[in-house]
Amino acid sequence: MDQAFEIIMVEFGLIGKKLSHSFSKEYFEGKFIFLNLTDHFYHLFELNEISGLPELIQNHPALKGLNVTIPYKEDIIPLLNGLDDIAEKVGAVNVVKVEADKTLSGFNTDFYGFKKSLLDWIAPGEQKALVFGTGGAARAVCAVLEDLHVPYIRVSRKKRDDILTYADLKADKSFLKDHKLIINATPLGMFPEVNTLPDIDYALVGPEHFLYDLVYNPDLTLFLKKGFGRGASIKNGFEMLHLQAEKSWEIWSA
Repeated sequence: MDQAFEIIMVEFGLIGKKLSHSFSKEYFEGKFIFLNLTDHFYHLFELNEISGLPELIQNHPALKGLNVTIPYKEDIIPLLNGLDDIAEKVGAVNVVKVEADKTLSGFNTDFYGFKKSLLDWIAPGEQKALVFGTGGAARAVCAVLEDLHVPYIRVSRKKRDDILTYADLKADKSFLKDHKLIINATPLGMFPEVNTLPDIDYALVGPEHFLYDLVYNPDLTLFLKKGFGRGASIKNGFEMLHLQAEKSWEIWSA
């Protein structure tokens, strides 16, 4: 007599608003093939609003974990049942573990990925930094810099008490001269908007500067091209992406 076997499926996915640029699906599907996990699947879940998360969880009972990207790294927090220490410190979540009882635990692997990638590149304690952006990725960058005791200034398009604008950097050239580590934690330059970049005076950038762009698609953003053309050392976000993805898998597999 033939015996029927129940196929048990295990699902993971990425949530965000626009995911056409995503690397995660290809990365994790390749990992599942390498590990011979034929019952594991990874999906792209585009959500118009983060309020759609509970319905997503309900409709995918086999879901074990999620990655979180723009613009929901902060907005997702009220929908979670708890945060680990790093996610709480950063104030942003890019990984969610779906427990067996459907409670949702939030983590931040951007912190781990950026820190290791930065330390593999330079000795950041010798620098002062400018951080472009105020979103979840920028929060992780700032938390790492604080952890490494690196002085930094945040920069955005809108003026706030503790945040400079790009116009401020142009008005006072000393900011770019004194801060040698410049980190783009905005989506500027990301595919398909490849002709966008942070609005700074690139003539003030030189061989003593280090430009780090969290964007990884394209490999060489206009921000990095401008810096490289001025003799600066440059690095994109590809290594960070791999590091945080592996940390995600470690969390889901625990």
